[in-house]
Amino acid sequence: MDCPSSHYECMSLDDFEEFLADKPNDQHWELIGGRLARMLAGSRWEHHYIAQNLGASLREQLRQARAPCKVFVESFFLKDKATESATLPDVMVYCGPLPSGATFVSNPIVVAQVLSPGNEARDRMEKWNLYQRMPSLRHFVLIARDRPRIEVFDRFKAKWSGPRILEGLNAFLELPAIDTAVSLREIYRDVISA
Repeated sequence: MDCPSSHYECMSLDDFEEFLADKPNDQHWELIGGRLARMLAGSRWEHHYIAQNLGASLREQLRQARAPCKVFVESFFLKDKATESATLPDVMVYCGPLPSGATFVSNPIVVAQVLSPGNEARDRMEKWNLYQRMPSLRHFVLIARDRPRIEVFDRFKAKWSGPRILEGLNAFLELPAIDTAVSLREIYRDVISA
């Protein structure tokens, strides 16, 4: 594996999984294309509320539709051996059976990231470069934390398009691959008021 710079700590996905056993509780680690990213655990409350609001709304819609999908919020790994990656998306939707005790998925349909100054470049560039190579992924969603604005990249057939820009609390985040739509008013509930 090539390490992009001697300033980074790089490793394989297999080594990362062993390395996680020694992770301090106050840190959040991801492997992004073989590069270890270490961050302090925790973020602003607005970040958590936005992720939880989106996750709860998607979970309820998928439950009502009896879709075979699961929604994960902030703490479930997306692992991909081909890109030597193990990331923790803010919101991720996986459709299909999941074995008991699973700790990660490799083929999500939707990945959403709540952007902050500390993670925006990594989410927009490094992670997006990895995610768009995952054949299962149909929607990649970037959510602004401090204003009602969302960017959505969509894959139709084998081609990515976008971003679709959604602005204002009256706009809707439509995710056709899982047949759901969530208003930005709901996503930003208790974070941004009209």
